[in-house]
Amino acid sequence: MAVSPARDAIIARTLGLPPELEFAGTLPWQGIAAMIEALRLPPHGLLLDLACGRGGYGIEIARRTGAHLIGVDFSAVAVRAATAMSARLLPGGRTEFRLGTLTATGLPAGEADALMCVDAVQFAEPPLAALTEFRRLLAPGGRLALTCWEAVDDRAPARIREVDLRRDLPLAGFADVQVHDMPDWRAAERTMWEQALAADGTDAAVRSLQEEGRSSLAAFDALRRVFATATAP
Repeated sequence: MAVSPARDAIIARTLGLPPELEFAGTLPWQGIAAMIEALRLPPHGLLLDLACGRGGYGIEIARRTGAHLIGVDFSAVAVRAATAMSARLLPGGRTEFRLGTLTATGLPAGEADALMCVDAVQFAEPPLAALTEFRRLLAPGGRLALTCWEAVDDRAPARIREVDLRRDLPLAGFADVQVHDMPDWRAAERTMWEQALAADGTDAAVRSLQEEGRSSLAAFDALRRVFATATAP
């Protein structure tokens, strides 16, 4: 990915993202504004971006809101990329990126004003364990915003069939739970996969994106795109 501008160009073009924003997930540009509205960050608040990947979404939200940002990802390569990008796009010492997982972040309890997780909660085993960790990290009144997919039928991948945010967010201790269907985001995702498959596949990262696209399109109608928000009581 680090040496494949072709891959990033496909995603940026179809999701409306600026090319310099290195991102993880398939959240379109308009989704960033929705995340900011849901997170309700106070001035200079602390934002956690879990499974942050190369950090683009969290960095953009921190840039717009003035928040302090801590990003966590299991990939050392992603953490290095996020650290380098934040130095370019958000200088001033307001960001930190570190290794950790969705269920073991290594962060202190009850200190975050807001927490975001883009397209990754399904990788926790089970997703409820990640949601419980999210609740642990948030201060009372802190806000959660996450994007992912939920199953429509049994053709959905097993990981997605484990996700049930209306059920699990209250079990994890959250209140004010709302789960929204996002068909426009899903349509943008379909366009991204279709354009990836039509692209020149000589680049290894593009070929990887194409493989993911074939798998995603094969069961596309078995998933729905969701955006969930909640409050830590």
